[in-house]
Amino acid sequence: MVTSAEVMSLPGDAHTHDHEYHQLVLGMYGDTEFNIAGLGQHITAGGGCLVPSTTDHAFAGLGSNQIMVVNLPWNLHYSQQEYELISRLFDNASYFNMSSQLQVLAGALGRELQHHPQDDLLARACGNTLLCALQHQLEIPAQRITGQIDMDLIDDYIRLHLHRKISVGQLAGLACLSQSQFHELFKRQNNMTPHQYLMEQRLRRARHYLEQGRALSQISDRCGFSSQSALTNAFKRRYGTTPARFRRSAQPGQG
Repeated sequence: MVTSAEVMSLPGDAHTHDHEYHQLVLGMYGDTEFNIAGLGQHITAGGGCLVPSTTDHAFAGLGSNQIMVVNLPWNLHYSQQEYELISRLFDNASYFNMSSQLQVLAGALGRELQHHPQDDLLARACGNTLLCALQHQLEIPAQRITGQIDMDLIDDYIRLHLHRKISVGQLAGLACLSQSQFHELFKRQNNMTPHQYLMEQRLRRARHYLEQGRALSQISDRCGFSSQSALTNAFKRRYGTTPARFRRSAQPGQG
C-alpha cells in the first residue's frame, strides 16, 4: 500500500475541510476535537478515527496535543487484498479506541517518525503497519485474561516513555481498567504500587547508565526525573549512596 504517516500537533483554532484521500488519525498525547460528517467526538491518547475520502470534517487541538496521521491516496493501484482491506476500514467514518497492543505499537512508530521526519520509506512502512494492525483489532476483539495484567505491555510502554512523565491513568488505559481497578490489581500482582514499580524502573535504568559512566544531567533527562537533585534523592533512598559515588565505584580504577 502507498501511505504517508506523520506526527503533528493540531492548532487551537477549528478548521474544516475534505480531501481526496482516506485518513487514519491516532491520538498520541493530550486532547483533540473532531467532527466527521456531523458526528463530533474528543480524541485523547489511545483513541482514533477513520476519515473516508471527500468526507467533510472539522478538527481542533485542546491545549497541548499530539496525533499521528496516516494519509492513504485512493486513486493509486492496489492489489486485490489491499483494496479489500481499505474498503472495509474506510467504508464509513468512525471512531474507535486502540487496544493496548496497538497503543504500544503506535507509540514506537511515532517516535521513529519524529526522529526521521524526512524518511518517506519509513513513513509508508509505518502507515501500512498501523492500517494492518488496526484491521486485525477491529475484526478480532482484543482478549485479555480476567484478573491478570499483561506486564509485558506495561513494561514495553514504560521502557518507551521512560523519559516522560507517566501517569497511572495511562498505564490503566493500556490494561483497559479504571485507575482504581488497575491500582488494586497491580499491587496484588506485583506486591508494589504502580508508582513504586515505575520508580524502580527509572532507578534501574539510571543505575545502568551510571555503570556506563554517563553524566548525571543526561541520566536524569533520559530516566524521567525532573532534575538532578530529584534523581540523587531517589537514588540515595533506594541504594543508600549517591549517584556520583555509585558511578565512581562502578568505574575501573576508581572508588
